[in-house]
Amino acid sequence: MAGMEYAYAVARIRGKELTLLTGDFLEQLIGAASSEDCIRLLKEKGWKEEADDEAMLEAEREKTWNLIRELVSDMSPFDVFLYVNDYHNLKAAIKEAYLQTPRPEVFSDQGTIEADNIRKAVKNRKFGELPKEMQEPAERAYRVMMQTGNGQLCDIILDRAALEAVEKAGKESGDDFLKMYGELTVAAADIKMAVRSVRTGKGRKFLEDALAPCETLDKEELIDAAEKGTEGICLYLEKTPYSDGAEELRRSISAFERWCDNLMIRRLKPQRYNPFGLSPLAAYILARENEIKSVRIILSGKRHQLSQESIRERVREMYV
Repeated sequence: MAGMEYAYAVARIRGKELTLLTGDFLEQLIGAASSEDCIRLLKEKGWKEEADDEAMLEAEREKTWNLIRELVSDMSPFDVFLYVNDYHNLKAAIKEAYLQTPRPEVFSDQGTIEADNIRKAVKNRKFGELPKEMQEPAERAYRVMMQTGNGQLCDIILDRAALEAVEKAGKESGDDFLKMYGELTVAAADIKMAVRSVRTGKGRKFLEDALAPCETLDKEELIDAAEKGTEGICLYLEKTPYSDGAEELRRSISAFERWCDNLMIRRLKPQRYNPFGLSPLAAYILARENEIKSVRIILSGKRHQLSQESIRERVREMYV
Protein backbone atom coordinates (compact mmCIF):
# COMPACT_ATOMS: atom_id res chain seq x y z
CA MET A 1 0.00 0.00 0.00
CA ALA A 2 1.28 3.47 -0.83
CA GLY A 3 2.34 5.75 2.02
CA MET A 4 -0.54 8.17 1.46
CA GLU A 5 -3.06 5.33 1.67
CA TYR A 6 -1.60 4.21 4.98
CA ALA A 7 -1.69 7.79 6.23
CA TYR A 8 -5.43 7.95 5.43
CA ALA A 9 -6.06 4.57 7.08
CA VAL A 10 -4.17 5.60 10.23
CA ALA A 11 -6.14 8.86 10.38
CA ARG A 12 -9.38 6.87 10.29
CA ILE A 13 -8.11 4.54 13.00
CA ARG A 14 -7.27 7.53 15.21
CA GLY A 15 -10.93 8.47 15.11
CA LYS A 16 -12.01 4.92 15.90
CA GLU A 17 -9.65 4.78 18.88
CA LEU A 18 -11.88 7.36 20.56
CA THR A 19 -14.61 4.70 20.77
CA LEU A 20 -12.40 2.05 22.41
CA LEU A 21 -13.37 1.01 25.91
CA THR A 22 -11.36 2.59 28.71
CA GLY A 23 -10.30 1.23 32.07
CA ASP A 24 -12.83 3.52 33.75
CA PHE A 25 -15.63 2.10 31.62
CA LEU A 26 -14.61 -1.44 32.50
CA GLU A 27 -14.86 -0.42 36.15
CA GLN A 28 -18.46 0.62 35.42
CA LEU A 29 -19.12 -2.82 33.98
CA ILE A 30 -17.53 -4.54 36.96
CA GLY A 31 -19.65 -2.43 39.30
CA ALA A 32 -22.88 -3.15 37.41
CA ALA A 33 -25.50 -5.16 39.28
CA SER A 34 -25.95 -7.82 36.60
CA SER A 35 -24.88 -8.99 33.16
CA GLU A 36 -28.02 -7.38 31.75
CA ASP A 37 -26.90 -4.03 33.13
CA CYS A 38 -23.48 -4.60 31.53
CA ILE A 39 -25.10 -5.19 28.16
CA ARG A 40 -27.17 -2.02 28.55
CA LEU A 41 -23.98 -0.04 29.16
CA LEU A 42 -22.29 -1.66 26.17
CA LYS A 43 -25.27 -0.79 23.95
CA GLU A 44 -24.79 2.83 24.95
CA LYS A 45 -21.24 2.47 23.61
CA GLY A 46 -22.53 1.23 20.26
CA TRP A 47 -22.32 -2.50 20.87
CA LYS A 48 -25.29 -4.40 19.45
CA GLU A 49 -27.20 -6.85 21.63
CA GLU A 50 -27.33 -10.31 20.05
CA ALA A 51 -28.92 -13.66 20.87
CA ASP A 52 -26.19 -14.42 23.42
CA ASP A 53 -22.90 -13.07 24.75
CA GLU A 54 -20.68 -14.89 22.27
CA ALA A 55 -22.76 -13.70 19.32
CA MET A 56 -22.39 -10.13 20.54
CA LEU A 57 -18.62 -10.48 20.93
CA GLU A 58 -18.29 -12.09 17.51
CA ALA A 59 -20.27 -9.23 15.98
CA GLU A 60 -17.78 -6.77 17.47
CA ARG A 61 -14.88 -8.78 16.09
CA GLU A 62 -16.47 -8.81 12.65
CA LYS A 63 -17.00 -5.04 12.89
CA THR A 64 -13.25 -4.61 13.46
CA TRP A 65 -12.22 -6.71 10.49
CA ASN A 66 -14.78 -5.08 8.21
CA LEU A 67 -13.25 -1.71 9.08
CA ILE A 68 -9.72 -2.90 8.25
CA ARG A 69 -10.95 -4.40 4.96
CA GLU A 70 -12.52 -1.06 4.14
CA LEU A 71 -9.28 0.81 4.84
CA VAL A 72 -6.66 -1.35 3.12
CA SER A 73 -6.53 -3.09 -0.23
CA ASP A 74 -3.97 -5.72 0.82
CA MET A 75 -5.03 -7.66 3.91
CA SER A 76 -2.12 -10.12 3.82
CA PRO A 77 0.02 -8.28 6.44
CA PHE A 78 -2.72 -8.99 8.97
CA ASP A 79 -2.87 -12.73 8.23
CA VAL A 80 -0.52 -13.21 11.18
CA PHE A 81 -3.53 -12.62 13.47
CA LEU A 82 -5.68 -15.19 11.64
CA TYR A 83 -3.44 -18.23 11.27
CA VAL A 84 -4.57 -19.55 14.66
CA ASN A 85 -8.13 -19.65 13.30
CA ASP A 86 -6.98 -21.56 10.20
CA TYR A 87 -5.35 -24.22 12.36
CA HIS A 88 -8.38 -24.33 14.67
CA ASN A 89 -10.48 -25.09 11.60
CA LEU A 90 -7.98 -27.73 10.51
CA LYS A 91 -8.23 -29.44 13.91
CA ALA A 92 -12.02 -29.30 13.73
CA ALA A 93 -12.04 -30.72 10.20
CA ILE A 94 -9.81 -33.66 11.14
CA LYS A 95 -11.94 -34.50 14.17
CA GLU A 96 -15.08 -34.12 12.08
CA ALA A 97 -13.67 -36.62 9.59
CA TYR A 98 -12.71 -39.00 12.40
CA LEU A 99 -16.15 -38.88 14.01
CA GLN A 100 -17.91 -38.81 10.64
CA THR A 101 -20.31 -36.26 12.10
CA PRO A 102 -20.70 -32.80 10.54
CA ARG A 103 -20.20 -29.99 13.07
CA PRO A 104 -20.33 -26.73 11.08
CA GLU A 105 -20.95 -24.67 14.21
CA VAL A 106 -17.42 -25.22 15.55
CA PHE A 107 -15.66 -23.63 12.58
CA SER A 108 -14.46 -20.04 12.55
CA ASP A 109 -15.11 -17.79 9.55
CA GLN A 110 -12.25 -15.49 10.62
CA GLY A 111 -9.36 -17.14 8.81
CA THR A 112 -7.18 -16.70 5.77
CA ILE A 113 -8.71 -19.80 4.15
CA GLU A 114 -12.40 -20.59 3.73
CA ALA A 115 -13.37 -23.14 6.38
CA ASP A 116 -15.26 -25.20 3.78
CA ASN A 117 -12.09 -25.49 1.68
CA ILE A 118 -10.23 -26.91 4.67
CA ARG A 119 -13.10 -29.33 5.39
CA LYS A 120 -13.15 -30.54 1.79
CA ALA A 121 -9.37 -31.01 1.65
CA VAL A 122 -9.43 -33.08 4.83
CA LYS A 123 -12.54 -35.06 3.90
CA ASN A 124 -11.03 -36.00 0.52
CA ARG A 125 -7.52 -36.36 1.94
CA LYS A 126 -6.23 -33.89 -0.63
CA PHE A 127 -3.80 -32.08 1.64
CA GLY A 128 -2.01 -30.64 -1.38
CA GLU A 129 -4.96 -28.26 -1.76
CA LEU A 130 -3.97 -26.57 1.50
CA PRO A 131 -1.29 -23.86 1.74
CA LYS A 132 2.19 -25.34 1.57
CA GLU A 133 3.01 -24.73 5.26
CA MET A 134 -0.14 -26.57 6.36
CA GLN A 135 0.23 -29.67 4.22
CA GLU A 136 2.76 -31.70 6.23
CA PRO A 137 1.32 -31.01 9.73
CA ALA A 138 -2.21 -31.57 8.38
CA GLU A 139 -1.32 -34.97 6.94
CA ARG A 140 0.60 -35.96 10.08
CA ALA A 141 -2.21 -34.89 12.43
CA TYR A 142 -4.79 -36.64 10.26
CA ARG A 143 -2.78 -39.87 10.31
CA VAL A 144 -2.38 -39.71 14.10
CA MET A 145 -6.07 -39.08 14.62
CA MET A 146 -7.22 -41.86 12.30
CA GLN A 147 -4.73 -44.43 13.56
CA THR A 148 -4.88 -43.72 17.30
CA GLY A 149 -7.92 -41.54 17.98
CA ASN A 150 -5.61 -39.39 20.11
CA GLY A 151 -7.18 -35.94 19.85
CA GLN A 152 -4.63 -34.40 22.20
CA LEU A 153 -1.70 -35.46 20.05
CA CYS A 154 -3.51 -34.15 16.98
CA ASP A 155 -3.93 -30.81 18.76
CA ILE A 156 -0.26 -30.67 19.77
CA ILE A 157 0.92 -31.14 16.19
CA LEU A 158 -1.36 -28.41 14.84
CA ASP A 159 -0.97 -25.98 17.74
CA ARG A 160 2.79 -26.01 17.25
CA ALA A 161 2.37 -25.59 13.50
CA ALA A 162 0.10 -22.59 14.12
CA LEU A 163 2.68 -20.97 16.39
CA GLU A 164 5.44 -21.57 13.87
CA ALA A 165 3.27 -19.93 11.19
CA VAL A 166 2.67 -16.89 13.40
CA GLU A 167 6.36 -16.54 14.26
CA LYS A 168 7.42 -16.90 10.62
CA ALA A 169 4.83 -14.40 9.38
CA GLY A 170 5.91 -11.87 11.98
CA LYS A 171 9.55 -12.17 10.94
CA GLU A 172 8.84 -12.05 7.22
CA SER A 173 6.51 -9.05 7.49
CA GLY A 174 9.43 -6.63 7.64
CA ASP A 175 7.54 -4.78 10.37
CA ASP A 176 9.11 -4.59 13.85
CA PHE A 177 5.72 -4.48 15.55
CA LEU A 178 4.43 -7.64 13.83
CA LYS A 179 7.74 -9.38 14.54
CA MET A 180 7.31 -8.51 18.23
CA TYR A 181 3.75 -9.84 18.16
CA GLY A 182 4.83 -13.15 16.67
CA GLU A 183 7.71 -13.57 19.11
CA LEU A 184 5.67 -12.74 22.20
CA THR A 185 2.78 -14.95 21.09
CA VAL A 186 5.04 -17.98 20.72
CA ALA A 187 6.99 -17.34 23.93
CA ALA A 188 3.83 -16.96 26.04
CA ALA A 189 2.32 -20.11 24.54
CA ASP A 190 5.51 -22.10 25.20
CA ILE A 191 5.69 -21.00 28.82
CA LYS A 192 2.04 -21.84 29.46
CA MET A 193 2.50 -25.22 27.78
CA ALA A 194 5.51 -25.95 30.00
CA VAL A 195 3.50 -25.13 33.12
CA ARG A 196 0.59 -27.30 32.03
CA SER A 197 2.96 -30.17 31.31
CA VAL A 198 4.18 -29.98 34.91
CA ARG A 199 0.64 -30.05 36.24
CA THR A 200 -0.40 -33.00 34.08
CA GLY A 201 2.79 -35.00 34.55
CA LYS A 202 3.87 -34.91 30.91
CA GLY A 203 7.44 -35.89 30.15
CA ARG A 204 10.28 -34.33 28.20
CA LYS A 205 9.21 -35.91 24.89
CA PHE A 206 5.84 -34.17 25.13
CA LEU A 207 7.47 -30.76 25.43
CA GLU A 208 9.99 -31.46 22.68
CA ASP A 209 7.03 -32.12 20.38
CA ALA A 210 4.80 -29.33 21.67
CA LEU A 211 7.06 -26.29 22.04
CA ALA A 212 7.70 -24.02 19.08
CA PRO A 213 11.15 -22.40 18.74
CA CYS A 214 11.46 -18.66 19.35
CA GLU A 215 14.33 -16.20 19.81
CA THR A 216 13.65 -15.01 23.38
CA LEU A 217 13.50 -18.46 24.98
CA ASP A 218 15.91 -21.38 24.84
CA LYS A 219 13.69 -24.39 24.21
CA GLU A 220 16.03 -26.93 25.80
CA GLU A 221 16.56 -24.77 28.88
CA LEU A 222 12.80 -24.32 29.27
CA ILE A 223 12.30 -28.08 29.06
CA ASP A 224 15.09 -28.63 31.62
CA ALA A 225 13.38 -26.10 33.88
CA ALA A 226 9.99 -27.80 33.51
CA GLU A 227 11.51 -31.06 34.69
CA LYS A 228 12.17 -29.26 38.01
CA GLY A 229 8.54 -28.17 38.38
CA THR A 230 6.79 -24.81 38.25
CA GLU A 231 9.40 -23.17 40.45
CA GLY A 232 12.07 -24.34 38.04
CA ILE A 233 10.19 -22.57 35.23
CA CYS A 234 9.94 -19.41 37.35
CA LEU A 235 13.68 -19.45 38.05
CA TYR A 236 14.39 -19.86 34.33
CA LEU A 237 12.04 -16.98 33.44
CA GLU A 238 14.00 -14.70 35.77
CA LYS A 239 16.92 -15.02 33.33
CA THR A 240 14.81 -14.09 30.28
CA PRO A 241 13.02 -10.96 28.97
CA TYR A 242 9.96 -12.30 30.81
CA SER A 243 11.46 -12.05 34.29
CA ASP A 244 8.65 -9.80 35.55
CA GLY A 245 6.19 -12.59 34.81
CA ALA A 246 7.89 -15.07 37.14
CA GLU A 247 6.19 -13.73 40.26
CA GLU A 248 2.81 -13.76 38.49
CA LEU A 249 3.38 -17.38 37.52
CA ARG A 250 4.11 -18.19 41.16
CA ARG A 251 0.65 -16.81 41.97
CA SER A 252 -1.23 -18.79 39.31
CA ILE A 253 -1.31 -19.64 35.62
CA SER A 254 -4.29 -17.30 35.16
CA ALA A 255 -2.29 -14.44 36.73
CA PHE A 256 0.55 -15.18 34.32
CA GLU A 257 -1.82 -15.25 31.34
CA ARG A 258 -3.14 -11.84 32.39
CA TRP A 259 0.44 -10.57 32.70
CA CYS A 260 1.21 -11.77 29.15
CA ASP A 261 -1.84 -9.99 27.74
CA ASN A 262 -0.98 -6.82 29.64
CA LEU A 263 2.60 -6.97 28.37
CA MET A 264 1.29 -7.11 24.81
CA ILE A 265 -0.95 -4.08 25.44
CA ARG A 266 1.94 -2.10 26.94
CA ARG A 267 3.97 -2.81 23.83
CA LEU A 268 1.04 -1.72 21.65
CA LYS A 269 0.60 1.68 23.25
CA PRO A 270 3.44 3.52 21.46
CA GLN A 271 1.58 2.87 18.20
CA ARG A 272 -1.03 5.42 19.29
CA TYR A 273 1.53 8.08 18.41
CA ASN A 274 2.77 6.53 15.18
CA PRO A 275 1.21 8.36 12.20
CA PHE A 276 2.57 6.05 9.51
CA GLY A 277 2.62 2.43 8.37
CA LEU A 278 0.55 -0.62 9.17
CA SER A 279 1.55 -0.91 12.85
CA PRO A 280 -1.20 1.43 14.17
CA LEU A 281 -3.79 -0.65 12.27
CA ALA A 282 -2.39 -3.88 13.69
CA ALA A 283 -2.37 -2.36 17.16
CA TYR A 284 -6.02 -1.37 16.79
CA ILE A 285 -6.97 -4.95 15.86
CA LEU A 286 -5.20 -6.29 18.96
CA ALA A 287 -6.68 -3.55 21.16
CA ARG A 288 -10.16 -4.58 20.04
CA GLU A 289 -9.38 -8.24 20.69
CA ASN A 290 -8.18 -7.29 24.14
CA GLU A 291 -11.34 -5.39 25.02
CA ILE A 292 -13.51 -8.22 23.67
CA LYS A 293 -11.62 -10.63 25.92
CA SER A 294 -12.12 -8.36 28.95
CA VAL A 295 -15.84 -7.94 28.26
CA ARG A 296 -16.16 -11.72 27.98
CA ILE A 297 -14.45 -12.11 31.38
CA ILE A 298 -16.77 -9.56 32.98
CA LEU A 299 -19.97 -10.99 31.51
CA SER A 300 -18.96 -14.53 32.48
CA GLY A 301 -18.11 -13.35 35.99
CA LYS A 302 -21.47 -11.64 36.35
CA ARG A 303 -23.36 -14.67 35.09
CA HIS A 304 -21.47 -16.91 37.53
CA GLN A 305 -21.98 -14.41 40.38
CA LEU A 306 -18.28 -13.86 41.03
CA SER A 307 -17.29 -11.01 43.32
CA GLN A 308 -16.23 -7.69 41.83
CA GLU A 309 -12.71 -8.19 43.16
CA SER A 310 -12.46 -11.63 41.57
CA ILE A 311 -13.56 -10.24 38.21
CA ARG A 312 -11.24 -7.26 38.53
CA GLU A 313 -8.24 -9.57 39.04
CA ARG A 314 -8.93 -11.20 35.66
CA VAL A 315 -9.63 -8.12 33.54
CA ARG A 316 -6.86 -6.92 31.21
CA GLU A 317 -5.37 -3.46 30.86
CA MET A 318 -6.91 -1.31 28.11
CA TYR A 319 -5.16 0.28 25.13
CA VAL A 320 -6.61 3.73 25.90
